[in-house]
Amino acid sequence: MTLTPVKTHPTAIVHPGAQLGVGVEIGPYAVIGENVTIGDGTWVGPHAIVEGWTTIGRNCKIFPSACVGLPPQDMRYKGDRSWVHVGDDNMIREFVTVHRAYELDGETRIGHRNLIMAYAHIAHNCILGSDITIANLVTMAGHVEIHDQAVIGGMAGILQFVRVGRLAMVGGLARVIKDILPYATVAGQPARNYGLNVRGLKRRNIGVEARRELKSAFRVLTGSGLPLPAATAEIQKGHWTSPEIQTLLAFLENPSKMGILIRDSKSGRRARHEDED
Repeated sequence: MTLTPVKTHPTAIVHPGAQLGVGVEIGPYAVIGENVTIGDGTWVGPHAIVEGWTTIGRNCKIFPSACVGLPPQDMRYKGDRSWVHVGDDNMIREFVTVHRAYELDGETRIGHRNLIMAYAHIAHNCILGSDITIANLVTMAGHVEIHDQAVIGGMAGILQFVRVGRLAMVGGLARVIKDILPYATVAGQPARNYGLNVRGLKRRNIGVEARRELKSAFRVLTGSGLPLPAATAEIQKGHWTSPEIQTLLAFLENPSKMGILIRDSKSGRRARHEDED
């Protein structure tokens, strides 16, 4: 694809200090701040605002009325320089808000190839990986982490400091108050663990043997009755070799202060698993 010079609508407000890459398009009434850097081929739609100390990668699409890089909704913020970093090939839909970090030189970070649907809110100091889908009206509090390939259903609310593991599936309207295991399916208010995200694993072409290892590990976690440290040690003794097991173990060994959702948090029942591999 041949990239053209910057194309700025005459009604847009672009600060002379902003750095715009080749082929960037700025739509009507959009506002681009002084300390913004936008990579080649990115489109900023009508009425969108990109402010603060913000970097946007290549080939992103920022849809009308999205706001990226505005000050955090945090009483501790005193106007210091803080950052939003957005990677390449992201789609940020209408009315999404992405706020910069609250502390000096802190950052809110979004990786690559993410779809962030309309009205989602990404608060200060959140860290998102790549290939994530965030559905409409999802709300994240500060310091949330969403790992690669996770899917967050519409109107889910995620408490501060919670981590959502790789390829986890969070159902719509879920209230997430604890860390979500990689490859898990959760739903409910508060969220409950419904076992392995088998469909998601298949869609991502995770092989049969890795799925079997994960299913065995989940049964240790959710069906053995062992406390979490003992269950983790039991999984470590399994001598499983898949990268997915290593991802699960790394997550278990580094919980946030919110704890990890293992059991059905409403009834105390252990999580269920699909019978299929």
